[in-house]
Amino acid sequence: MSSPEEQLKKMVENLPEKTGKDLDEWLRVIEKSGLHKHGEIVGHLKQDHGVTHGYANLLASEFLKITGDGQKSPEELVDAQYAGPKSGLRPIYDTLVGVMERLGDDVEISPKKTYVSFRRNKQFALLQPSTRSRADLGLNLPGEESTERLEPSGSFNAMVSHRVRLEDAIEIDSELKEWLKQAYDQA
Repeated sequence: MSSPEEQLKKMVENLPEKTGKDLDEWLRVIEKSGLHKHGEIVGHLKQDHGVTHGYANLLASEFLKITGDGQKSPEELVDAQYAGPKSGLRPIYDTLVGVMERLGDDVEISPKKTYVSFRRNKQFALLQPSTRSRADLGLNLPGEESTERLEPSGSFNAMVSHRVRLEDAIEIDSELKEWLKQAYDQA
């Protein structure tokens, strides 16, 4: 299986064949559009240029990477999530990262704007500081029976099957670590 970097390189190489333009040509199209938000750029490329979602997403990401628009470092993204009223939840994040790093060398920690994704071959967990007093840990455990603590994800996040509500780092106990290991193994 190829790495994400190799897959990205292959998509860029395939741009002319699949879309009719190379990367530089698409970057000029985006620049002329005057758009600077990822979703707006993706929508523009799909609707006005017939680009498929995958390639539109790639092109928007590459444009924003070059222009620096909306690009924050992973550390800045995490710091912003746990700033102000949610700062008391940071120990949950820090403890969970320590657990994740012990699962295996292939765990990818990928901060987004509002949550942090934990991936292997695919996402197996995510952590989101949801309120001032609670972080929600989403787990991909398809087929796993729900419990009072391991609840169905419901409307929390469609990218995971279950959710565990965390108010303190002490709640990252052996039971939770076992669910994390199970999700990791299935990814």
